[in-house]
Amino acid sequence: QVRLVESGGGLVQAGGSLRLSCAASGRTFSSYGMGWFRQAPGKEREFVAAVSWSGGSTYYADSAKGRFTISRDNAKNTVYLQMNTLKPEDTAVYYCAASTYYRATYYPDTTDFGFWGQGTQVTVSS
Repeated sequence: QVRLVESGGGLVQAGGSLRLSCAASGRTFSSYGMGWFRQAPGKEREFVAAVSWSGGSTYYADSAKGRFTISRDNAKNTVYLQMNTLKPEDTAVYYCAASTYYRATYYPDTTDFGFWGQGTQVTVSS
């Protein structure tokens, strides 16, 4: 019972940065583990990064390690994805997702997350 709305996507040159935001409705945001996934046209939706409900644990896909940082501000009901050193292969629609049980301790699947936002487009030009 949470609604997620992503923002912050756009067009950026390779090597640049973007910060995505995911705003959650309701008063139960702090109870959810949160994740970011992305999907390019014709591709499977793939995991990018996740954070536990407390923010104490994070988990990253290999493609995101060292470049992306996930964080959350429960007081603002918002999760962020700071994306640095962007590459053309990062181009995709980025989705925010919420899980009632995921603790960011293992590599997740889309099925670990029961609530999804509508996505925000990120395009990285070469």
